[in-house]
Amino acid sequence: MAPPDLPLFERDREQAVLSAVIGELRSGRPALVTVTGEPGLGQNELLRWAAGQARDRGVHVLAARATSAEHELRYGVVAQLLAPEDRDIATRLFVAPQRPGGLPGLNHLLTACHDRPTLLVVQDVQWLDPASLRWLEALARRLPRAPLALLTSTTGTAIDRPEWSVGTPLTGLASTIELALPPLTTSGVSAAVRTVCGVPGDTDFTHALAQATRGVPAVVHEVLLRFTRTGCAPRAEHVEHLRALTAEVVGDHAAQALSELRDPVAVDVLRALAVCGDLLDFPLVCTLAGLHPVPEARLRATLMASGLLTPRDGSPPGHDAVVRARILEEMPAADRADLYARAARLAQRVAVADQGIAELLLRARPVGAPWAVATLRRGFAAALRSGRRDRATAYLARALDEPLRSEERARVELQLASVQMVTAPTAAERRLHGLIRSTGTGTGLRSQAVDLCLLGGDTRAARLAQPTGTGTLGDPAPCDADVPAPRRGSGTGSPPGRRARAVAGDATAPRGGNTSDPAHRDGSDEHPERTATADNDATVSAREELATVSERHELIALLRVARFLRHEETCPGVPPAPALPEHSHSPAVAGVRAWEHAMAGVHLEASRRLARAAFAPDPGGRPPLVTPRLFACRALFLTDDGDEAEAHLATLLNEAHRQRAAIAIAHVLAVRADLHLRHGRPDAAARDLAAAEAELPPARLHPLFVPYWASLNLVADLQNGRPDRAREIAARPVPSLSEECATSAYLLFARGVLARSENDPQRARAYFRACGRWLLHYGCVNPAVLPWRSLAAEAAHALGDDAEALRLTREEVRLAARWGTRSALGRAELGLAVVIRENRTEHFRAAVATLSESPARTDYTRAVLELASAESAEAERRTALALTSRRASTAGGVAPGPLPGFSQAPPAPAGVPPGRGAAPHPRPPAGWPALSPAEHETALLAASGLANREIATTLSVTTRAVELRLSGVYRKLRIRGREELRALRYGPEGG
Repeated sequence: MAPPDLPLFERDREQAVLSAVIGELRSGRPALVTVTGEPGLGQNELLRWAAGQARDRGVHVLAARATSAEHELRYGVVAQLLAPEDRDIATRLFVAPQRPGGLPGLNHLLTACHDRPTLLVVQDVQWLDPASLRWLEALARRLPRAPLALLTSTTGTAIDRPEWSVGTPLTGLASTIELALPPLTTSGVSAAVRTVCGVPGDTDFTHALAQATRGVPAVVHEVLLRFTRTGCAPRAEHVEHLRALTAEVVGDHAAQALSELRDPVAVDVLRALAVCGDLLDFPLVCTLAGLHPVPEARLRATLMASGLLTPRDGSPPGHDAVVRARILEEMPAADRADLYARAARLAQRVAVADQGIAELLLRARPVGAPWAVATLRRGFAAALRSGRRDRATAYLARALDEPLRSEERARVELQLASVQMVTAPTAAERRLHGLIRSTGTGTGLRSQAVDLCLLGGDTRAARLAQPTGTGTLGDPAPCDADVPAPRRGSGTGSPPGRRARAVAGDATAPRGGNTSDPAHRDGSDEHPERTATADNDATVSAREELATVSERHELIALLRVARFLRHEETCPGVPPAPALPEHSHSPAVAGVRAWEHAMAGVHLEASRRLARAAFAPDPGGRPPLVTPRLFACRALFLTDDGDEAEAHLATLLNEAHRQRAAIAIAHVLAVRADLHLRHGRPDAAARDLAAAEAELPPARLHPLFVPYWASLNLVADLQNGRPDRAREIAARPVPSLSEECATSAYLLFARGVLARSENDPQRARAYFRACGRWLLHYGCVNPAVLPWRSLAAEAAHALGDDAEALRLTREEVRLAARWGTRSALGRAELGLAVVIRENRTEHFRAAVATLSESPARTDYTRAVLELASAESAEAERRTALALTSRRASTAGGVAPGPLPGFSQAPPAPAGVPPGRGAAPHPRPPAGWPALSPAEHETALLAASGLANREIATTLSVTTRAVELRLSGVYRKLRIRGREELRALRYGPEGG
């Protein structure tokens, strides 16, 4: 297989041994030399070199080569050896009948050797025909009596291994040498690159070549020849091209070796090995190939001799992927699929691991057995656990080729789409739309399909689920009438009469003949079997009707979510979304209704109760939906029940992990990051956002959710002291579709927060106004969602527009009071105190008192700072200290939280602007913008006169943390202590 001009790199030891054998042969000393190694290592090239050396030294050389094509040709190699001595020897050997024990031409050869030393060179003895093998063995036994050397090459394991190659007593006093050729080292490959390419290759190129070719000289040489024809230099940038060329060369060598393999049984076994050699041992592979009379040892030797297989640490033979692919390419497609199917059945019977069987089933024809689908689904779960999503989707797609019941097929389709939402969203939407349009899907599957589509950003799916005719989603009246108002204490609404008793299992239903029920006076009690059958039919019918009603209610709830995500009702031809049914026991309806109440800023207790009901089990046993529960968690944010929301989010996250639903995991993590930011935990928010992007890369995120995720990342970076990254996110363009969804308000708000932190009230007010317009467009008036009014008012106040500032803050106070949570009202009161001129201190005291009973940690800290600043001007700092102590004693361990929208302590002045009755603030020191948000808060409290323990109590940190923050403040401001910090007189921004 080696090209004739292949240089003998790193064969100096072997050449020295052969030179010594030739020298001793001239002195009359016989020898037997066998050169072994896998194909391509240069055995035959080394033999040709030795033959040339012998001729140059006057040694008579007789050469032959065995081939697989002549394996059954009697004396085929002997004829090649003796032809130069006797031209008619071939005719006599092939035509004349064979005599028992006859060794034609051997004695004549031995006699001739006494007159001149002779070297016999036989290449590829693994293909020796049996007659030539016996002839050469007889020659080996006679070597000590003649100046003759036998030099042979083999690929390691011959079909009938010559006895002389193992150093048996047959050889007598003759020298028996076996030379095992190793692959080229990296130095040898480097020398080959320099020789063939004409220039040295760099290190990366040489290492890649050595690894791809495994140091086989024949492959190295041919790859380099093809590489030089392309005109490329042996540099690292061409490594991928080099690997592609190596695969071509290895495949060509495999195809040539396969074409030379004449034994059909060996071919069948080789193909079986290519299919499942890594899963089954060699005897089972032979069983898969079919019944045959050839012994296992002979088959193994034949395949090893072909060079297509190599031994691996004593295990059954194996081969690399390129050779395997080339072997299987030679098979017809139908035969190949059938072989994979038979291999999968055999692997299943001997209990091979699920993923191994699943790999076989991927390329097999449908086997039509239940175990195939179960194995593929287990392989799907295992592939997801190892992070191989593409393989997981391939397993489930293959499972759909098997015969399945309609409901089971729908479940597999849904499971497949949940993964494809991340890897191939277009294919997932197409698959889910088919499920939604289908009328034969199982209980809850249509709703789950729409739910999954909404997580992927596809709002059209909710419209596709809308039925036509009576009882459409667009007509809420039939929906409300389907399930009447529930009785007190009942879990579901019950239809009247017999259907009510059948569905609810009414224990008071009359049984037997002693009853006043007219239904029993008409003779129906005379046929109890007929009555029981009617009751059963009514039970099934009622349950089906109840399931239909429950599904309709779920679809209405999901359609309302789609309306919130993307307001399409202004588009021509799109009917308005129906109202939620008044009487429903669907958890999905409860979750969406809780969010709608929260958006409108009304019915606080009802919103809290409905949000909790969204996590109750469905009365009909329907599987829970993800999207309504996420909106229920967001409603709990707004009702100041963040701890309860966090517990529900943890439950949702565990459920999504069990189902391996990456897109659900990502959305749950994003909502939890929102909660962390509202509760003053930006580091935890950053971790959740990073985990969410690992599950759902930003490139795969639907445009409808881009603004929401960008806003979370922007504010998390801002609060974690990374303003450069926040600016980068704010400047990043968003898809055009993102400007049509409700989540755009979050990004506008976050950009306003960034402008506010950069002391740009003009830009901040523009962003907050735009945020407000967008929220009002979607019907959101609750300031607990995003307090854009108070922040826009502060920006207007900084710009001197007090009228607008007062109007906005008073409106927010009114709306917050209507909603009724302490955090929303406290933030509104704080915003009013910042912009009002009369009784500012009293307003700050009211804001501090309100926020002290809320989970708004950052807002409470800011209120304390503002109050301390206001009281400092009035020499009434004790009030602020007293309120701080009261906060420490009454908080009961409740961690305060930040402003919704995640605002930081504002850079705008807390007092009246210059020119309106208040002295202007001095310019901040040069190092003040370098302070982190935590250092900023600590410095303001210290400048207001609070001790370290009081600051620690206010900020809910340790005293040691306060000390470390103040050390950083002193270093950045280049001051020596607290006295110089007070001397800066920087109000709530420092002084």
